[in-house]
Amino acid sequence: MSFTIRNSTLNDIKIIMELIEYGKQKMRESGNMNQWTKGDPSESVIKNDIENNNSYIIELDKEPIGTFAFVLGPDSTYLKIYEGKWLNEDNNYYVIHRISSKPKGKGIMKEILKFCFSKTKNIRIDTHRDNKIMRHILEKEGFKYCGIIYLEDGAERLAYQKILN
Repeated sequence: MSFTIRNSTLNDIKIIMELIEYGKQKMRESGNMNQWTKGDPSESVIKNDIENNNSYIIELDKEPIGTFAFVLGPDSTYLKIYEGKWLNEDNNYYVIHRISSKPKGKGIMKEILKFCFSKTKNIRIDTHRDNKIMRHILEKEGFKYCGIIYLEDGAERLAYQKILN
């Protein structure tokens, strides 16, 4: 298997939205019925990611099989954390958002993390309480649970962070 990661372009919006639909389907099949409802993430959010050079596509043998956003902090929803604290107070971190893949995307998260940690040593990420698959992967990959954050719409998310030495 040969994964490649590339920046998305505006021509990729349809592909990204299809990949997000795969992610929604995987979440529902695993019992996560509440994340990415109400049209989230929207096409306008994806377009904004692309325009800010924060959107990426993962390809396997040149076929798009996954997507994610990788955004320089500080993230406004991470300014306040409840029932815990971040591993550090440094605002020099990146956030991984909107991870999604096709079913044959086994190993994608490892590739995403390898790519992202090649750019920074400090990553924060959040996920829905019901996203047991993502929570398991994050803990397996050495992320520490830090507490609860709230999205702009008030939705709760579990927050994690990993800092490389």
